[in-house]
Order: sequence, then structure tokens, then C-alpha cells
Amino acid sequence: MVLIKGKKNFYFGASEEIIKRARVLRRTMTAAETKLWQYLQNNQFHGLKFRRQHPISQFIVDFYCHALKLVIEIDGGVHLQEIQRERDENRTYELNEFGLMVIRFENEKVMTNIAGVLQDIEKYINTL
Repeated sequence: MVLIKGKKNFYFGASEEIIKRARVLRRTMTAAETKLWQYLQNNQFHGLKFRRQHPISQFIVDFYCHALKLVIEIDGGVHLQEIQRERDENRTYELNEFGLMVIRFENEKVMTNIAGVLQDIEKYINTL
């Protein structure tokens, strides 16, 4: 288990192996992840700190805001397959068990309607 600067662990018990894999994934993000990251990085979205390819337990989530307990996942075409949808539902359930909210966007929406994606994230933030 890894602790950051004496604060409560926001990796939720992620192993060193998962943390190392997350570092690799940060260097190989998809085009949709890279596009959204341009708007989330450096606290530029409502002054919120987002992390990319963040380890949580046995998962690596695309984006995570610890202050909001918010996970943002960007899903490619494989996520439309039945077996992957079931895995995604189970993953969301497990992340919810940590008190985290998960919002999902399809790659296509990120690539063609980034303004709509940012509005959807903002709508969620405004419900808090």
C-alpha cells in the first residue's frame, strides 16, 4: 500500500505492479484520452486536480479527481461488446464501493463533441 504525503491513501490499496503499469499507460494514452487530458490537466477545469491513468485498487482508471471522488472513463468500441459491458458494470460497482462516482464517455463523443463532454462533467460537478 502506498501513502502520498501523509494523506489518506488515494490509491485504495493498489499494488506496486498496478502503479508501475499506470506509469506506462500515461505514455500511451489513446487519442480520445489525450484530447480530454488537454482540458483537465494543470487544474484548468474549474481549478480541480485530475490525475490520468490513476491506480485504484486493482484498476487503472482513465481520469480521477480525488477532491470529488470522481472517475472518468473513456470507452472505445470494445466496450460495446456484451462481455466488456458486463466487466465495465462490475468495475463501476467495485469503484462505487470505494465511494467513487464513475462517468463514462465513448471515444467518439470525446473526439467529435469535447464541449458536450466537458458540459456533462460540469453538470455532475454542479450536482455536488
